[in-house]
Amino acid sequence: MRPLRTASLTLLLLLSGAAGAHAERLIASVSNHRVTVTPNYSGEELVLFGSVEKDAQTPASRSAYDLVVTVRGPRADMVTRRKERKFGIWINTDSRQFLKVPGYLALFANRPFDAMAAPEVQRRQQLGLNNVLLTQRVGPDYADVVPNDAFRSAFIRLQSQHGLYREDTSAVTFLTPTLFRTGIPLPAAVPIGTYEIEIKLLADGALVTKSETAFEIVKVGFEQFVATSARQNGLVYGLVTTAMALLTGWMASIVFRRD
Repeated sequence: MRPLRTASLTLLLLLSGAAGAHAERLIASVSNHRVTVTPNYSGEELVLFGSVEKDAQTPASRSAYDLVVTVRGPRADMVTRRKERKFGIWINTDSRQFLKVPGYLALFANRPFDAMAAPEVQRRQQLGLNNVLLTQRVGPDYADVVPNDAFRSAFIRLQSQHGLYREDTSAVTFLTPTLFRTGIPLPAAVPIGTYEIEIKLLADGALVTKSETAFEIVKVGFEQFVATSARQNGLVYGLVTTAMALLTGWMASIVFRRD
């Protein structure tokens, strides 16, 4: 029994040593951890800044780093539809459902992904929009498909047109060999919720370490009051909405009544 206990203890020590074997550590923060959306909100840009901390285990030959920042917004199911013109009108002929995909997705780097890592590393670390997993419902199956899939390409293109999906391989700037910054643009149509930021540090084509932080986007003012009322007091909200609709219709009948 004692040899088994000793072996288990040795294994735990080895695992803890492997977990703490990183020669670098990332420290990062965002300029604003809580973004408020008002009725006149037109978008803004946050700033992510941080540093790479080295220790005695850092190889002396390591002088250059690559950095990839991935920002993911709240997840939701979305549908992309294919339209075709038939008999002179446009109709939906096919669709594809994307499951729990980010409502906002941005990838920023200091140089092109192809220059910082091999294709298999890019796929494994999900570097670039083409390598981010976007699960789809394909018939009875659930899977991510090839990057040039028509529905996947159309989905990313539509999200990019609204500024919700973006990729910029020159957005991260190293102010010094270890200090970095990048901007996070938030469009007017940005979803409400919690945003996760993942920072990956690479060197010599391999992942060295990574860090995470977050911020949230919340509504304030009358819109938030309405949304909260609808969520917490559904019956009262429904009755008030119905009464307002009836009152509006009655007032319209009075204003536009013909004598």
